[in-house]
Amino acid sequence: MSMKDGPVTDKVKPGPRNLITDVPGLMVGNAHDEHFATGVTVLLPDEPVVAGVDVRGGAPGTRDTPALDPTCLVEKVDALVLSGGSVFGLEAAGGITVSLSAMGRGITFGKQPWPTPVVPAAILFDLMFGPDKQWGDLPPYRQLGLDGLSAVGDTFGLGNAGAGYGTTTGTVKGGLGSASATFNGYTCGALVAVNPVGSCLDPRTGDLWARSFELDGEFGPAPSSTGAGHAAGLTPLAGSKLQGLEAGANTTIAIVATDAVLTKAEATRLAIMAHDGMARAIRPVHTPFDGDTVFAVSTGKAAAGANRPATLAMLGSLAADCLTRAIGRAVAEAQPLHGWPAWRQT
Repeated sequence: MSMKDGPVTDKVKPGPRNLITDVPGLMVGNAHDEHFATGVTVLLPDEPVVAGVDVRGGAPGTRDTPALDPTCLVEKVDALVLSGGSVFGLEAAGGITVSLSAMGRGITFGKQPWPTPVVPAAILFDLMFGPDKQWGDLPPYRQLGLDGLSAVGDTFGLGNAGAGYGTTTGTVKGGLGSASATFNGYTCGALVAVNPVGSCLDPRTGDLWARSFELDGEFGPAPSSTGAGHAAGLTPLAGSKLQGLEAGANTTIAIVATDAVLTKAEATRLAIMAHDGMARAIRPVHTPFDGDTVFAVSTGKAAAGANRPATLAMLGSLAADCLTRAIGRAVAEAQPLHGWPAWRQT
């Protein structure tokens, strides 16, 4: 079936950067605080973009996600924020909102003298990571949000960077990941901060659950220990934080994007489908302890084609694969920090 009224002859390939910024019109900025071992990641489009969201974890923390409901007034968003810090991290979006308003970005109502940007956000729980979260009356997140906004560009760091700085997985350091793919004239990308209760590693082999979705060797070789010294069987909680009854530092938050023209309802379906990418790369996922959230954005720079439902189905599958790969890259790029080993050092 044609997505653009022509034969499908393309192969899925990573974009030139293998980052979400391969989707035209998007930039990303990271900022982190080494002392408090936490960080923020900002996605900034060159103009407002259509967005949807799907929340599946049992312990979410979000800002302005109801506005993304297709039945609600807001049509587009001005930025998206992923942050550490649990509820304190929601303050990152506040600083970004004020800054974007000063730039003239946002919705203006009537005689309102300044625009009101729409900046949805999601947070993860990293309050138990690192030696010190005693920040008193001034949590670092507002400033980290501003620093992340100032740092936006086409390229950005992965692993111990941005919202991924203070993240952990079941038994190894988590991180920030990103990946992209092109197919049949469209580009999709994913950006994710990986901090689940569950494990990103198959306990039978020690390799990434995401390995079978890898493109062009993007995860690099597995550690030398892979295939030896790991659990012989596959149990529901194998390798997860729940095995040690330490489920207090959790949640995977992500953004998927495409250049195809989508409505808010279609962007919401894209976010729903993209959640499958988490399920392929993390086990268990969407637990009562995780606040797993996926935003989806459309920059609208590529026509959707005549058969929109078929195009959306293809884009949802592509976005889910990108999210799986982004999770794999987050763990592969992470470095040891504050007593948590990196996968490559296991």
